[in-house]
Amino acid sequence: MELNYKILEYLNTLGYETEEELSEFLSDKPRKTYDPFLLLNMDAGVDLILSAIEDGETICVYGDYDADGITSVTLLTDVLSELTEKVFYYIPSRFDEGYGLNRDAILRIREAGADAVVTVDCGSVSRDEVRYARELGMKVLVTDHHTVVKESAAECPLINPIQEDCPYPFSYLAGVGVALKLAQALVDSAGLDRTVLTRNLDLVGIGTIGDIVPLVDENRTWAKYGIRMINLGRRKGLRALMEAAGLKPGSLTAEQISYVIVPHLNAAGRMEDASIAVELLKTEDDEEARTLAAKLVELNRRRKDAQEKEFMKCARIAEERYGEENLLLIEAEDAHEGITGIVAGKLKERFGKPAIIVTPTEDGCLKGTGRSVDDINIFDLLNGSRELFTRFGGHRAACGFTIKRELLPELRENLKRDILPMMEKAQSLSEEKPFGDIYLDTEEVSLETTRQLAALAPFGRDNPQPEVAVSARPKYVKRIGKDGKYLSFTAELEDGRELRCVDFKNPDDTEKALVSQTGKGAAPSGGLIGIKGYLGSQTWNGKTYIQMIVTGVD
Repeated sequence: MELNYKILEYLNTLGYETEEELSEFLSDKPRKTYDPFLLLNMDAGVDLILSAIEDGETICVYGDYDADGITSVTLLTDVLSELTEKVFYYIPSRFDEGYGLNRDAILRIREAGADAVVTVDCGSVSRDEVRYARELGMKVLVTDHHTVVKESAAECPLINPIQEDCPYPFSYLAGVGVALKLAQALVDSAGLDRTVLTRNLDLVGIGTIGDIVPLVDENRTWAKYGIRMINLGRRKGLRALMEAAGLKPGSLTAEQISYVIVPHLNAAGRMEDASIAVELLKTEDDEEARTLAAKLVELNRRRKDAQEKEFMKCARIAEERYGEENLLLIEAEDAHEGITGIVAGKLKERFGKPAIIVTPTEDGCLKGTGRSVDDINIFDLLNGSRELFTRFGGHRAACGFTIKRELLPELRENLKRDILPMMEKAQSLSEEKPFGDIYLDTEEVSLETTRQLAALAPFGRDNPQPEVAVSARPKYVKRIGKDGKYLSFTAELEDGRELRCVDFKNPDDTEKALVSQTGKGAAPSGGLIGIKGYLGSQTWNGKTYIQMIVTGVD
């Protein structure tokens, strides 16, 4: 594909400069992947599993209750089932147990007959829990991608690309990506047919996209192949979920995975039991697939209702009490624990600052969950107060912790202090940022340009959809959607062509900038203004036209 030179320059700024790098980035069949045995402790991990199987021991795959953990559990249990019938999985309850390994669960797993535990998407900092499992006579292998803290690192074979001294070339795999590398190593070592891997690439795509890891390098490979596998519609449970959620197999995008598929899978663990989602992904029965898909749709509906009510409540608290703060730390006494992470994310988007929500636990503590803006590493921010937490984990974009209620004021003051140098650094990096990523002249606004921009997908962290800027005269400004929630207008380009524009994110601000004081719906003064957003195309009644999803005006 011969790219517009401005799009090419944009890719250069992202670090894709050589012909080889550009070809790999744009390829429909990317080849960037690495030898799984480059991961530290992979040899030991494979030996542990194969020796357990050879000795007739039972293996428990222990995962997390989000989409990354759910897909990791499904993938690894499927691969292990090719080697042994003595395998089962365990996902802790978000409400009763919380994230990661816990002693009660380990005891239950042992009593259920497990001789070995293999974690996915958790366990890196579970030193005490791993010791307890080994005291009970179990072998333990931890596979994870969360930040490793040396003082509390698990004392067992630990496979985590982000850990110190790991020579793996790419550090930002999702939990399901690490599970896939273990699966690759097992397939190679045990001589299994590689179809056991390819049939699970849909799971790798969902977990990778859903966990908001950087969609670059090897993750981009897994996302692309994952999307392709999903669109083949071979997994019965996933196909049933897509149909129940109103999606059409065959044309699914990363955005639809992120905003539709992932929330439905997450809803199981947020509202009830994550095993519902695992069983959906595992089932080979059409009727069971439809039943479980309908269950997830209902759980997701309940999740959205609870989430919207709590978001409105927390947004009011943020505006009334913490409007001048650089970080939101909100006590939500009655919040449903399953939706606090989503609410924190929505608050982060609304106010443009890190947001943390804490809810009470039965033992008199507070459980916190946080989400952060791109420029602030929330794990590093909270790690400065690590001594205050009884449990703590996460990564740069999200975190979770448990803290004694009486220590919350001290945490609040620490965060107020510690965020300042981070903000100063972020500010210096963002100064003089241009309006939009790619400025297009009038003649460059074309369907061919939209096709070239689409080739940069899948979009996500570290590969954002580029904001395109154009000069145009806005007119026909009007509110659309339920209760006028969104804004629509037409942008007249300098050659007279019209560009359809819709603002879903900041309609009020955009409307103020566009509409004159003389009346709503009237065209503004008629001068050229800058409009930026995501340029794409839509087809309606057989006609394809260019559309911009607006992110700002200047």
